[in-house]
Amino acid sequence: MILLNFAHPLTAEQRAQIETLTDQAIERVVDIPSQIDPQQSLAPQVAAMADEAGFSLAEWQTLPLLINPPALNFSAVTLLAEIHGRCGYFPPCLRMRPSPGSVPPRYEVAEVLDLQAVRDRARQRR
Repeated sequence: MILLNFAHPLTAEQRAQIETLTDQAIERVVDIPSQIDPQQSLAPQVAAMADEAGFSLAEWQTLPLLINPPALNFSAVTLLAEIHGRCGYFPPCLRMRPSPGSVPPRYEVAEVLDLQAVRDRARQRR
């Protein structure tokens, strides 16, 4: 799978956690800065972030993607909408959490969120 990382760099330990949780090897990590200018419109900035992945139209629709979204909530939700538009589905996303009792603070992979499954289940409640 290809991991699009819009957050802090991932450690070897975090990458191992991801591979264990997904039962897949990480083929490549694409680190993409997610800093935004709060004085400018968000959607074009997020589209530019997605463009940084360097994928063709066909690759967006066919590559096995996993997303580590930006920490900034409105950037994250806008990015998911952008990627859904390019892929045609919601890609799975990482949820990180602080490691209990770690000094200095460290983060671990809490879970892989299957957003498409969440969406599909929600559709049954319409």
